[in-house]
Amino acid sequence: GRLTEEETAQLKARLAAFKSEHRDLDEVIARVSEGGVYDQLMMQRLKKRKLALKDQITKLESQLLPDIIA
Repeated sequence: GRLTEEETAQLKARLAAFKSEHRDLDEVIARVSEGGVYDQLMMQRLKKRKLALKDQITKLESQLLPDIIA
């Protein structure tokens, strides 16, 4: 079924939030790895979180896509 305008707005807001968190994680990961000595576990968590965000972003975009195209 088609999304209501409100649902679409909510999805877009979540998408924007996920994307900005994803960008932030990129920076954090870059900064952490620049330090040379870093927490391997923390790095794994950050990368895992980034991957999860990427999945969420992809899922949301595919939900929004029909509306964007239409």
